[in-house]
Amino acid sequence: MNGKVCVVTGGNTGIGKETARGLAQRGATVVLACRDVGRAEAARDDIARTTGRGDVEVIALDLGSKASIRAFGEKLRAKHDRLDVLVNNAGVWQRSRSTTQDGIEATFGVNHVGTWLLTQELLPLLKRSAPSRIVVLSSAVHYRGQMGWDDLQFERRKYSSFAAYCQSKLANVLFTKALSRRLEGTGVTVNAVHPGVVATELSRDYPKLVLKLLSLFMLTPEQGAACSLHVATAPDRAGVTGEYFEKSRIKPAAAAALDEAAQERLWKLTEALAG
Repeated sequence: MNGKVCVVTGGNTGIGKETARGLAQRGATVVLACRDVGRAEAARDDIARTTGRGDVEVIALDLGSKASIRAFGEKLRAKHDRLDVLVNNAGVWQRSRSTTQDGIEATFGVNHVGTWLLTQELLPLLKRSAPSRIVVLSSAVHYRGQMGWDDLQFERRKYSSFAAYCQSKLANVLFTKALSRRLEGTGVTVNAVHPGVVATELSRDYPKLVLKLLSLFMLTPEQGAACSLHVATAPDRAGVTGEYFEKSRIKPAAAAALDEAAQERLWKLTEALAG
């Protein structure tokens, strides 16, 4: 990965931090795209110290703000003339319904709409740097996801944090499939991954006792980063696109994720939401 530039969203903690560390260890210049700049700078220092690499940078990014996403794109393009890997790692799992700065239900807004818009913002740079790769962190819970087409943002139906999260992870795979078609012939690949059930801050809002018990059965962030790193860097995955990975192997996605009409319906809805 020497000479390559990689962006990792949510790279200040958990799977994102270990993904960033793995990319740095492989010689890449890594940009941590994070909402909390202070924590991101601490993560940058830790990654630089443990890898002996100084090419770790921080640029502020809030996936719940269209303005922040566009500002991030401008800053990245001002600093770098290439982008080889985009790891869309950041995500949220809200216990109760809230909205982003732009008024979109937060789980859907951050996990899908923000990720979609950031990817669009960076596509010209990825295309100029081809062959390049996009990795989208989904989850095995996408198999349980259902797109609430009539009420995607839980404005009328009763809010369920689990249903909202599953829907957002299904949206990640629908997006991956739709984008892969649009990128045919460009040299840019896009794949979705399930990192495993990992002990991270994703469920930070849940009771500490519950999290402590669950952590006994979870993977470490380093283990969770393995699939993202494989899809982002493995030479034998060059040219592989539009797939869903678990444990660094291709696995059939949910039937709902393979519905091309649903993929295109979501794309059009997201374009409208993203402006």
